[in-house]
Amino acid sequence: MHPNISTQRRRSGGFTLIELLVVLAILTLLAGLVGPRVLNQLGGAKSKTAGVQIADIEKSLDLFKLDVGRYPTNEEGLNALDNRPGSAPGWNGPYMKGGVPTDPWGKPYQYKAPAAGAELQVLSLGADGTVGGDGENADIRNRP
Repeated sequence: MHPNISTQRRRSGGFTLIELLVVLAILTLLAGLVGPRVLNQLGGAKSKTAGVQIADIEKSLDLFKLDVGRYPTNEEGLNALDNRPGSAPGWNGPYMKGGVPTDPWGKPYQYKAPAAGAELQVLSLGADGTVGGDGENADIRNRP
């Protein structure tokens, strides 16, 4: 066997440690640049999802009002969309297919029945689960 042929076979058999480290460094740099942008888009999607779910809940509350003649009380809450309250003649539910969803962060939506001169409120407290906040922690409401 010719010595140059066996040397060529050995060298073309795999990658050197330096080559692997360079590829790893490049992949790490790409992940550092692209990762935060992807996570920001994911967070924005959760807020948009909450807005869509709130709109669906609000439509279901309007159907409840058409059947019963009023919105659920604060005590009945959003549960009245799935389970007939005792004081709801004409209830024709359940009004939400699959039940009332939780917000994208796994917490229940807040509901406040309309008082005199006020509108009903459906809201998510955002990622932090507390009132107020900015960005992903901001409250998401059906109406300002």
